[in-house]
Amino acid sequence: MDIWTALTSILIILLFISGLFGWIEWKFNIPAIGVLIIFYLIGIYNDLVTKKNRAKEAWADIDVQLKRRYNLIPNLVEAVKGYASHEREVFEKVTEARTKAMAATNIREKGQAENMLSNTLKSLFAVAENYPDLKASENFLELQRELRDTEDKIQAARRFYNANVRDLNIKIESFPSNIVANLFGFKKMELFELEEPEQRERPKVQF
Repeated sequence: MDIWTALTSILIILLFISGLFGWIEWKFNIPAIGVLIIFYLIGIYNDLVTKKNRAKEAWADIDVQLKRRYNLIPNLVEAVKGYASHEREVFEKVTEARTKAMAATNIREKGQAENMLSNTLKSLFAVAENYPDLKASENFLELQRELRDTEDKIQAARRFYNANVRDLNIKIESFPSNIVANLFGFKKMELFELEEPEQRERPKVQF
């Protein structure tokens, strides 16, 4: 609850108590309480809008990093292909997983596709392990660093997005803000679920 809605709630309670004890006549209290309730509902609405926009902005940050990752992958594939052109099946799986991730139409599908893409990248880097010259290539090392940096940023952006989505969803489910949310069509947003680096082997080469 923000400061505005908190103060409005306190004023409504004080006016109600003052009416019960006869400190202020009800003919003055009732209109005042009515006006404060309207302001209270406006405060809830504005808070919902703010939380929704924050979640959308956080998703935009994720999208930027995902696109950066998609742009890096073809260069990685080409770098490995230059030393291991016979590993056609691995390259095809990476390319197919990248295509599916880019084509995902909702957040749940996006999360599943990204996890699949990460798994195929592990296979790509496993191939690279067998080629010392590739592992020593400056181009490959730079691409690897960029991918690692991008994945770190994706994880950070994902955690920030999920925190904002949780705040929004709690607000939508809680009383009395759920009344305003239903009235104005606010919908819960999905969390973006990815495997944490601790849960899977990060796609990198061991030297």
